[in-house]
Amino acid sequence: MCGIIGIVGKEDVAERLLDGLKRLEYRGYDSAGIATVFDGAIERRRAEGKLGNLARELRDEPLPGTIGIAHTRWATHGAPTTANAHPHATREVALVHNGIIENFKQLREELIARGRHFDSQTDTEVVAHLVSERIEQGASPEEAVRDVLPRLHGAFALAILFRAHPDLLIGARLGSPLVVGYGDGETYLGSDALALAPLTQKIAYLEEGDWVVITRTSAQIFDRDNNPVERPVTVSGVSGAMIDKGNHRHFMAKEIYEQPVVVAQTLRSYLRRMENQVSLPDMDFDLGQVKRVTIVACGTSFYAGLVAKYWFEKFARVPVDIDVASEFRYRDPVLEPGGLALFISQSGETADTLAALRHAKAQSQIIAVVVNVPTSSMAREADLLLPTHAGPEIGVASTKAFTCQLAVLAALAANLARANGRLSAEEEAEIVWHLSEAPAAMNQALSHDAEIEAMAHLVAHARDVLYLGRGPDYPMALEGALKLKEISYIHAEGYAAGEMKHGPIALIDDNVPVIVIAPSGPLFEKTVSNMQEVQARGGKVVLISDAEGIAQAGEGCMATIEMPKVHPLIAPLVYAVPVQLLAYHVAVAKGTDVDQPRNLAKSVTVE
Repeated sequence: MCGIIGIVGKEDVAERLLDGLKRLEYRGYDSAGIATVFDGAIERRRAEGKLGNLARELRDEPLPGTIGIAHTRWATHGAPTTANAHPHATREVALVHNGIIENFKQLREELIARGRHFDSQTDTEVVAHLVSERIEQGASPEEAVRDVLPRLHGAFALAILFRAHPDLLIGARLGSPLVVGYGDGETYLGSDALALAPLTQKIAYLEEGDWVVITRTSAQIFDRDNNPVERPVTVSGVSGAMIDKGNHRHFMAKEIYEQPVVVAQTLRSYLRRMENQVSLPDMDFDLGQVKRVTIVACGTSFYAGLVAKYWFEKFARVPVDIDVASEFRYRDPVLEPGGLALFISQSGETADTLAALRHAKAQSQIIAVVVNVPTSSMAREADLLLPTHAGPEIGVASTKAFTCQLAVLAALAANLARANGRLSAEEEAEIVWHLSEAPAAMNQALSHDAEIEAMAHLVAHARDVLYLGRGPDYPMALEGALKLKEISYIHAEGYAAGEMKHGPIALIDDNVPVIVIAPSGPLFEKTVSNMQEVQARGGKVVLISDAEGIAQAGEGCMATIEMPKVHPLIAPLVYAVPVQLLAYHVAVAKGTDVDQPRNLAKSVTVE
């Protein structure tokens, strides 16, 4: 997901813009750039690769100007080159863009036919030319943007500078988030509150279709019908300190270690310890009338939803469908009116998931969302908002957001079971007790970090790795494989352990490590029998289990990772820790970019 920051300021802005881009690095990017207006001209500095390259450009050629825009680009149309880096500019305007202009080819052909010349392969440059063309025809900046926006099909967040107006910046959003920040004699635009954290805490979120005209002292917002509107100004509560790595080498490591605290913070919102009850925010519908749940998410959030499917069906006996968001609408699923559609997203802005949410809403579904950003688009469109309290997650590979999602979904499962008369007071008290134990158990899991680091080299040299699990441990196998793929670039797959003999066992040899997630309990013996099938064929097994499980099945394993013995309900939260740490230490051993793995973005706001 690309990042945007803009400043209409009182002093030179280039260094502050660069600092803002550093706070947006976690989103993933492959080029970056800054533009300012100075002495009647637009000036730009751009560079491919990391921000250090852009910083060197600015050192070699400083960029003056009290108004400016900046961008980190994650390539969609056009390779990640300097020519394709934002900001894109004509003589009259410069702009940055998050999203995709779906009809850019048609617009580009029209502009070329009218004599316009293009310098990049991007979809974004057509917007610069469309706005510039209207300016050259005598339109004001406001008129030019108002006329161009309806011509753009797709998703966008835009920030636009104007050569002849050095105290004016225009922003617009459709499908991609954008916030306005209010300072002392300065005004800002940003992709999110974190981008603006050191500049201001006072922000307003633009709503779908909004566009805004900002100066140093004002921000006039218009809706998609060009009517002046006001949007609430809130205090973000986000600080620059939240993106400090502390004593950790990487943000991912810091965020893995934050999990006991943030899971405890999240559970505090949902557990009433004195009453031994699990609570949810107020809702204006009867959860007991829900006869089917549809879960929709992407990536790691999808695996959290897959764990929730086990919980909902086991405890509440409510049938659950689950879809990856990118397939949901195109499958055109049958959704009976009154069903609960549950959407899970760290950012609350994921394009596929947001589009699926709106599709479900149009099909008369009750909308519930589990998000880490309570001011996000999904949160604002939900009937039931279920916030996590993970805090900003900077590492691209999700860790603490995932376990906080699991905590919220467990609370929702218990509420659904109680609403359906499937949960006695004694059983609910037991669930409260076990969920309350989760943070301490996760802390115990973290105490084995050094052991996991010591055996990471056994996996680091592999070309292929398999993960196995049964029941709720099957989604954990999928999640473990995803983490390893994301940050170490080793090919890895997760399987339900019983499925090994239906094909994947053909992959087993002594060069393929197999990670087996098998806490002792009802499914342990079945999982171990599948593990032994692997060992009989020369597979090198890493067993993740508790002391009891390792005592029974650890002999003959390449390595074992011991976890505390926990109730099956909280096992997914606890066993998330070793699969995250294993992926992390393998990636460190391989020397990959842990926090910003290649080709990935933190939040995918384009389909």
